[in-house]
Amino acid sequence: MRVWQANAASVLLGLALWCHSGSVTGEPSAQCSTGRLLLTGSSTMAPLMIAVARRFGSIHPGVCIEVQTGGSGQGVSDARQGKADIGMAARILAESEGDLYGFPIARDGVAVIVHKDNPVRTLGDRQLIDIFTGKVTNWAQVGGRDASIQVLAGEASRGSSELFMHYLRIKYDDIRPQRVIGDNAPRIKAVAEAPSAVVYVSVGEAERNAKAGVPIKLLPVASVEATSQNVRHGSFPISRPLTLVTRGLPNGLAKKFVEFSLSSQITDLVIAYDFIPYLD
Repeated sequence: MRVWQANAASVLLGLALWCHSGSVTGEPSAQCSTGRLLLTGSSTMAPLMIAVARRFGSIHPGVCIEVQTGGSGQGVSDARQGKADIGMAARILAESEGDLYGFPIARDGVAVIVHKDNPVRTLGDRQLIDIFTGKVTNWAQVGGRDASIQVLAGEASRGSSELFMHYLRIKYDDIRPQRVIGDNAPRIKAVAEAPSAVVYVSVGEAERNAKAGVPIKLLPVASVEATSQNVRHGSFPISRPLTLVTRGLPNGLAKKFVEFSLSSQITDLVIAYDFIPYLD
């Protein structure tokens, strides 16, 4: 992976349109007088990048920016194939992706969540492995109620899946989920609606939902509470950078957007979305 840092004082261009998962908002394409950018990839990063795009556009309108989800793997693939100007990957780039450029803009963690009413307060690494691989199938086996465990998982291409499997030292093909769910939001919704469910999601997004009253709780990992503060301190063991990815060293409009995303001008947005500024 090649990591590039930009001058925060660079000249900025603007935004007239953005969209999320294909839902277009803002000016029609005819108003994109200055240029267009397409960002694809991580659902964890998408809400933050939409907010960044809005701010980018408030300074100099005239650029259309579209933000689509699909997972970190898709963001990397789209950037490599030229299908997207910028990919979004909620992970570091692998050695096999050394032909790409990575720009870490924030940090996040991956948390295990259960329903708020689930009496289980903590799960050890061995217990997590056994639950996700199907060796433990009832909550009573790990100190909970006598109820079947509903194992949920993200898609294999998701950054959270890659990081979670890497931490547990298992392969994605080893897990036995009852359901595979894409984005963080529907994963959280599924647990909120199912008292026997368990899944892994973004720490920042889970923390934000829990604070808003969604009936979920974040379980500690290796006796460390799953909080943004612990991600910031470096004590939470399942953490990751949120990375913008380009096929070559960016230029033109893509460079200006990456520079803006690396600058202190978005620090408050990073914090507002419960992520950690990459350089703080």
